[in-house]
Amino acid sequence: MPELPEVETTRRKIEPLLLDRTILEVQHDAPHKYRDTHLAAGRRVTGLSRRGKYLMLHLAAAEAAHDQGADSPHDLEFIVHLGMTGGFRLEGGKHTRVTLRTDAGDLYFDDPRRFGKMAVVRPGEYAGMPTLAAMGPEPLSADFREEDFAELAAQAGAVKPWLLSQKPVSGVGNIYADESLWMAGLHPTQTRLTREEAGRLYHAVRDVMGRAVEAGGSSLGRGEGNYRQHDGLSGLFQHAHNVYGKGGEPCPRCGTPIEKSVVAQRGTHHCPQCQPLRRETV
Repeated sequence: MPELPEVETTRRKIEPLLLDRTILEVQHDAPHKYRDTHLAAGRRVTGLSRRGKYLMLHLAAAEAAHDQGADSPHDLEFIVHLGMTGGFRLEGGKHTRVTLRTDAGDLYFDDPRRFGKMAVVRPGEYAGMPTLAAMGPEPLSADFREEDFAELAAQAGAVKPWLLSQKPVSGVGNIYADESLWMAGLHPTQTRLTREEAGRLYHAVRDVMGRAVEAGGSSLGRGEGNYRQHDGLSGLFQHAHNVYGKGGEPCPRCGTPIEKSVVAQRGTHHCPQCQPLRRETV
């Protein structure tokens, strides 16, 4: 957490607060976690986009800075990774790590567990962010093609860690991997998917991610690290979960108790009846 649906919801919600606004200052006390954010000062936000689980603020070239001999007069990208518990808020609090000051007011980045990161870079220069640099296509875009996905899946190892790697498709994390695999009827450790299995998973990923985005993502539990939107509202997709977080409960498709295990060091939920492990060689 947060995964693609939560980050996309964040983008949509804060876009009206930042678009065409000028960043005056980025305040924090952790330059090793929030790298080169001083370069954003004096620049106008020309757009907000998302790549997988990364939020991107597009910053216009600072002509005034260029005239004054500043180091970076070029267009820049302000990259934000929310980590496990990061999110923007309208008011500061005890977990505020970054204050984004603009000519329209302040926006606060809260992060109880401190895993969130930020960096200001030249567009596309992601050498310090290898996951972003090697990320696969967006699951709801035309670039995510069933034929390409199936070709990769035929050679893949355990399917859940493969999805979580971000290489076959971007933005799928623990929650949405479990939900997609249940919908596709695939065991989380299944390897080397057949063409038919890969097709089922391809469509499941697109369906799950699309519905989760429209529902504003998933909010789990009531702790301080629980995902919520900048205005305090929670996501709603947790009410549509079929297996994630439901260990021991009956599968909504067949009634078999959902099993919880650990796959690739991640808590994993699946139905042993609907998602059997195919052992024969493909």
